[in-house]
Amino acid sequence: MKRHHTRDEAKIHAAESPQDGGAGKLPAEEELVPESAEPTPAQEKAAPEKGQQQLQELNDKYLRLYAEFDNYRKRIHKEKEDIRKYGNESILYELLPVVDSLELALKHGTCDPQGGLLQGVEITLKEFQRVLDKFGVKRIEATGRCFDPAVHHAMVQIEREDMDEQMVAEELRAGYLYGDKVLRPSLVSVSVKPKKQTENQETAERSGEEENTGNNQGIEINQKTEEEQ
Repeated sequence: MKRHHTRDEAKIHAAESPQDGGAGKLPAEEELVPESAEPTPAQEKAAPEKGQQQLQELNDKYLRLYAEFDNYRKRIHKEKEDIRKYGNESILYELLPVVDSLELALKHGTCDPQGGLLQGVEITLKEFQRVLDKFGVKRIEATGRCFDPAVHHAMVQIEREDMDEQMVAEELRAGYLYGDKVLRPSLVSVSVKPKKQTENQETAERSGEEENTGNNQGIEINQKTEEEQ
């Protein structure tokens, strides 16, 4: 039996045939062409602002990194300078007791000053002091100076009439500076005024204040009397 094609089947058959270049397409179908999305005015305005913001963030990040690196470089440079400047601190500190012993030997020596022993000790001490001076170790001035807690360590207070208060009366052990750094503070005794003298000064000050107060009161009474008259 022959099968009669319906009108719809004929249309489909015609669409599938290679005629008119319509391979596989229905006549009613149209090819969809993507349209290019054009930016809106708001997007066009926001684009430069966003780019400027990103540029500012990158610039801030760069400045922070540069500042951190600069601080790191300065810290490393300072550490190197400190190592170069104070690298011998520990060994020089250990040499100070030797100098103390030599100074005590000269101070309390009972031998003949012209004897060979004391002369040898004195020569040795001078040589030690020369080496210390070569490496930048200086003795801290103490006796007769105003007490400075940064370089002096007070061990005892001594009443002295011939000195002002808070003066170094005596150096008990020498102190030394290593460059700008305190290698070892001086052990010192600090002067104070005698108690009796201090009490007399306080009494005199109180008497002077009372006398001034009495004089002021007398002046006020005289002024009131003159006003009443």
